[in-house]
Parts: sequence; C-alpha cells; structure tokens
Amino acid sequence: MDSDNFTVGGGAASALAGAMAAGMIAMVAKLSTKKDYGLTVDKYHEISKEADQLAKKLIFGAEEDEKAFCKIKDAYALPKSTEEEKKKRLAAIQNGGIAAATVPKNNGFMCKHVYQLGMALKDNSNPNAASDLAEAIMLADAGVRGCILNIKANLLLIKDQKIKSEFENYIQELKDFKGRNEGYEEFIG
Repeated sequence: MDSDNFTVGGGAASALAGAMAAGMIAMVAKLSTKKDYGLTVDKYHEISKEADQLAKKLIFGAEEDEKAFCKIKDAYALPKSTEEEKKKRLAAIQNGGIAAATVPKNNGFMCKHVYQLGMALKDNSNPNAASDLAEAIMLADAGVRGCILNIKANLLLIKDQKIKSEFENYIQELKDFKGRNEGYEEFIG
C-alpha cells in the first residue's frame, strides 16, 4: 500500500478484507474434512470451493474499485468553461459516482456471502481453527461495513433520485441479514 496513491482507499481495503476472509474460510472448511464436525465432506468442499472463488473475485473487485475512483477523478478534471462543458462534466461526475457506488455494492454482496459461508461453519468445523474462523467472520463483516460506507460516500455525486434510491435499498440489504454480528463475540468477550 502506497500512502501517496490516493486511488486506493476504503473500497479496495473492504474488498481485500473480504478476500482474506474468504481464503481463511476455505482453509477452515478444508481443515474440517477429516472428522465429523457436523457437515458432510461434500459440504466442506462446496464451501471451500465457493470461498476460494469469492476470494479471487474480491481481489479483482479491489482493482475495480481503484478504476471506478479514477472515473470520478477524471470527471472532475474535465473543462468547465462553457455551459456545454459544465453539463458534460456534471454528467461524467454522476456516471463516475454511479460506477464508484456499483463496485462496492457488488463487493459488499460478495463479502456478505463470505460472511454467511463463515457462519455455516460456526459450530460445524474443526475447533482447532476456531480463532481463524472467528477472524474470518470479523473480516467479512468489516468488508460489508466498509462497502456500505463507500456506497454512501459516492451517493453524494448521484443526483438522479431513482438511482440514489436503488443504492439506498442495496445499503439496507447489506445491513440487514440473518446472522449478522453473531459470529465472534464469544471469542473476543
């Protein structure tokens, strides 16, 4: 991470937190196949395969977040001398904001899915990896929360109320889902 690179921020960090969580969840699932911990071997393999795929997608999502931010940066650099230039610039800013809200929305739903995979392993996995699983659940939750923050930050650039409302609905879906915040309190007290 380069502190002088302003294109990589919270959205990329949120996606990377989700990717790390997914990798750890895949590991815990794989470590749970040798004994009966509550799920079938096939289910552990399914979870690990799905988590590994999500990890790759979230790494790509971190890169996409940087590209989306650059669209906003480029839009603000457009000329604004004439009324026509101002209109084009405002449209480009809104389109950049939409792109920059869409990426964390997509990453947020992937982080949510990672969280749910982690919760499927809770009390159904190798107890020797319980702290790894708890950390993964916390990271996935942090990924969801960070993505919500990034969606909200980009809503300020979107003037179309219908589009803004759609993103607000996505935020609510990301905030409210079964099992949220129930995964790790017993480990951290």
